[in-house]
Amino acid sequence: MLYLHTPIITGQDCEGAGEMFQVTTLLSQAENLSNKAAKEIPYQEDFFKRPTFLSVSGQLEAEAYACGLCDVYTFGPTFRAEKSHTQRHLAEFWMVEPEYAFADIHDLSNSAKEYLKYCISYVMKNNMEDLKLFSEKVEKKLIERLNNVLESRFERVTYTEAVDAIMKIQEKKKFEHEIQWGTDLSFEHEKYLTEEICRGPIILSDYPKDTKAFYMRLNDDDRTVAAIDVLVPRIGELIGGSQREERLAVLDARIRAKKLHPENYAWYRDLRKYGTVPHSGFGVGFERLVMMLTGVENIRDVIPFPRTLNHAEFCSHFDSLSRVLLRGFGLSLIHI
Repeated sequence: MLYLHTPIITGQDCEGAGEMFQVTTLLSQAENLSNKAAKEIPYQEDFFKRPTFLSVSGQLEAEAYACGLCDVYTFGPTFRAEKSHTQRHLAEFWMVEPEYAFADIHDLSNSAKEYLKYCISYVMKNNMEDLKLFSEKVEKKLIERLNNVLESRFERVTYTEAVDAIMKIQEKKKFEHEIQWGTDLSFEHEKYLTEEICRGPIILSDYPKDTKAFYMRLNDDDRTVAAIDVLVPRIGELIGGSQREERLAVLDARIRAKKLHPENYAWYRDLRKYGTVPHSGFGVGFERLVMMLTGVENIRDVIPFPRTLNHAEFCSHFDSLSRVLLRGFGLSLIHI
């Protein structure tokens, strides 16, 4: 018997009783348009008596567990309402999220590298026939590419060093998106770094604080945070993580700077207020991991029921090849 994951977002009422939670971005858009609209929404009459959302990550709760139980991980569905039509984004996807107590950014970088290498080694040991099929039908040099990742050092590069390298070449090599210090790297920049400069996976670190979340530990320069992204050829960003901010005063300042409401994070602040430890964690998108291991280029072809912008229908994105390949291989990856 196989353990399967079914979609959380649906357009059907399975029981027919109508007692369902509705997923919408219209209310939050109305709140952004005017404070008056926000005040007119009767949240006190709502089911939870306050605004609630589909989770984008289990990280904050995992931190609470890690501070009491040491190393933990969660593997579950996450949701992003990004208006993106790219081949690398889903509205509903699965994330593996380990959280480590007594770990700094260097421990986290090493763990992310070893985790990725373990996944590749496991698949090459247990699913070689499937990899040969993907090499024949999808990506000719798949096995060679995976071996290169296994043998790679995972070059350590800071965000600043990466931006400097791209800016030196962007006059000669025309990118669709120009970059400067303080802006996010686009997929084309990630591909250039991994496929042309380093020719392998890299661990990018120390991002500008204004581009990252409030919980990431502020570095001594007061400009960057202790965050990492693991970038791999063909996929770009595969893993993202950070050392968490354990200093309450700094955390409060970051919450205010991001214009968030401290009362919504009272329990999270208490983890620092009543004693904490240095801790770090990362998240890896399961579907992007499958893409890396199979060579499949469209993320909609590695999940049976893709949920994307303007699309929550039965798997119309699937082509016949994807059905065959996932039946024979993709679902077995769930046991990694």
